[in-house]
Amino acid sequence: MRLANKVALITGAAQGLGAEIARRFREEGATVYVCDVNADEGEKTVKALAPLSSFGGAFFLKLDVTSEESWKAAFEAVRQKSGRLDVLVNNAGINIRKNIEEMPVESLDAMLAVNIKGPFLGIKHAIPLLRASGGGSILNMSSVCGLIGHKYTNELYTTTKGALTLLTRSIATRYAKDNIRCNSVHPSTVDTPLLQEVLKNPERRAERYGEVPLGRLATATDVANAFVYLASDEASFLNGVALPVDGGTTAW
Repeated sequence: MRLANKVALITGAAQGLGAEIARRFREEGATVYVCDVNADEGEKTVKALAPLSSFGGAFFLKLDVTSEESWKAAFEAVRQKSGRLDVLVNNAGINIRKNIEEMPVESLDAMLAVNIKGPFLGIKHAIPLLRASGGGSILNMSSVCGLIGHKYTNELYTTTKGALTLLTRSIATRYAKDNIRCNSVHPSTVDTPLLQEVLKNPERRAERYGEVPLGRLATATDVANAFVYLASDEASFLNGVALPVDGGTTAW
């Protein structure tokens, strides 16, 4: 198993992409801490994950990524229960879908708090644990919007994901000396039940499929598999990488 004996904390993992990343990590043998503000869904996810591997286990931790005290409590729980941390996945993020002319300042503050402050705090408090474990991997969920100006996405979301891309590279260069790697993953549009409702609009469907050279949307498993690889020892010499999972969207 590719992640056997590794301990991973994943934010925004109660549902969606975070839950799929947690599922794939469990299949590959990792001990997984499912972190989210939604305790009910988080506990359901943990119950589904627990039997997936003979290695490790799955545990829920309530975590508000915008709160430094919440981060401290989560990492202390990991330290007490597992004694180490090998992988931090900063997956939690929000997108308030308004363009810059319509975006209230309060929405700006909310998106900056979750999408940038959250990973900042997670990395800040993960580094001592990772260092004590002999190193490890920090993985940030960015987006194709962290690589390009995406005409179908609002300017603020693109700004936050661009900031996360350069935060990744900054951490990668400073903490490589501690054997801590930091990489980001950049999905294009991911096929979800919610998106399928949006794509019932023929114009929206044509937009999203038309921008992908491979002619299909990413699946949650496509994205989760990239996280598995970057968390594994197979990627031990990948550091500061911005990995597109986009079917060629950013290659035009």
